[in-house]
Amino acid sequence: MGFCTLQVLKVRQPVFLPSINRTLFWYLSRRHPVLDRAFAHPKEHQSLEFQWLLARGSQSVYGALNGFDKIQTEEAWRNEVPLVEYDQLLPYIEDAMAAAPDRLWPGSVACFATSSGTTSTRSKFIPITRDSLVRNHYAAGHDLLAMYQRWAPNSRLFEGKSLRLAGHVLPHPEFPARTGDLSAILTQNLPFWAKWRSCPNMAVALLEDWDDKMERTVDQVLHENITSLFGVPSWLLVLLRRVREKAGVEDLHQLWPNLELFAHGAINLAPYRDSFESLFPGNRLHYLESYNATEGYFAVQDRSGVPGMALLTNRGVYFEFIPMSAYRGTNSDAVGLGDVEVGETYAVVISTAGGLWRYLPGDTVRFVSTAPYRIEFAGRTRLYINAFGEEVILDNAEKAMALACSESNAELCDYTAAPWHGTSGNGGHEWLVEFHREPQSMDGFIQTLDRALRELNSDYDSKRTDGLILALPRVHVAPKGLFERWMREKGKLGGQNKVPRLWNDRTHLESLLELRNRIQE
Repeated sequence: MGFCTLQVLKVRQPVFLPSINRTLFWYLSRRHPVLDRAFAHPKEHQSLEFQWLLARGSQSVYGALNGFDKIQTEEAWRNEVPLVEYDQLLPYIEDAMAAAPDRLWPGSVACFATSSGTTSTRSKFIPITRDSLVRNHYAAGHDLLAMYQRWAPNSRLFEGKSLRLAGHVLPHPEFPARTGDLSAILTQNLPFWAKWRSCPNMAVALLEDWDDKMERTVDQVLHENITSLFGVPSWLLVLLRRVREKAGVEDLHQLWPNLELFAHGAINLAPYRDSFESLFPGNRLHYLESYNATEGYFAVQDRSGVPGMALLTNRGVYFEFIPMSAYRGTNSDAVGLGDVEVGETYAVVISTAGGLWRYLPGDTVRFVSTAPYRIEFAGRTRLYINAFGEEVILDNAEKAMALACSESNAELCDYTAAPWHGTSGNGGHEWLVEFHREPQSMDGFIQTLDRALRELNSDYDSKRTDGLILALPRVHVAPKGLFERWMREKGKLGGQNKVPRLWNDRTHLESLLELRNRIQE
């Protein structure tokens, strides 16, 4: 790529007065005492959320059928209300989409967020109620900004605009409801001051056509004072690289000198960190992680440089946890917040103001602290490879991939992996990796990937001993644009959609390899 100077561009000067920046941060600072109390007394706040949810839920059809009005304690809740997955709630969700009121939550529901679909071939429709928007998603979003203020008390965040890359919302073809990516629903319902300082504008942000959205977003942001980025790292990288190319700059701080914050979530940043630092060299960008799933906003990084995200115990979600060592799906026994242990990995169980009751979203977390409760996202209950007893989970793969890319000077676009089986009960893992910049040595990349997996996972290490059960990983380099094209064909471009990184069978890998062969013919 040839780079030219920035003089050809006229970046719009800040239109937000410093007084507005101070006013908004003063407003956010009023949340600090609330956050401090929640972090100091998490179990008490969870009990309050439990009682509030139970009272509201008892007014629903689901609550009446499951005797919510007779439940008095959290122990009774775990004993008397079943754990459920999506299929058990689907009849109530379809009724709600058909405009029947009070199915899972009192009142009618007009919007349903489609899941990212990493563990299912079909979309799930998650009810988004007014209570879930106000008490959970937006309240937690304000908490994130309030926490950032503590990190950067001299921030000028609100003197510029926030770059957000959202999905889209459309009328459902069969039901009188609107469905779409959660990011689009949140964008569509932002408070006026947030819309005012967001880029691109609403007309572009909610476009259905991905390519049109990307190009028009690039055209808008070239001339704005961007001070923050919000979104999924993989999709934002696609946009930012197009911006850099069109602007003709090597360092995007040349274009946006006041950019200070990247609030990221949905996938692990680690494999992409080097790519972002190549776009924004000089360590001038603050990275702030959040756990904002389709089903709810669960946690936010509360301290710079401290591992883990603080669990939001007062934001309309009641949490339970199932130790993965004893996980048996809906037949599992869950524990409350007071019984979790540092270092253990748990499947998450949630009850929410959207009407998801003792629901298994499929996420797993690891506690890194209990004072306050801080978690790391560990993966998905179904995103793993355990074809030979190696139990490789997403967290292992992400850390190993990040190290392999860093040591081989590679930049990652995306990847997926699955097992292959030999004729004698042995086999290995097969990886399909798309790079923005390929490794200096592919052999070195493979060796580092394997070494990191062995260091991170003792089961994988034992199966790799002498190569008797697991062979060295096979790694294929995907042609540029393969994963984006694959996601496009599945109708899952942008928003919170994610490529399934690990899969215990070859369903996704074979689909991608077949597409690769079609492209190369």
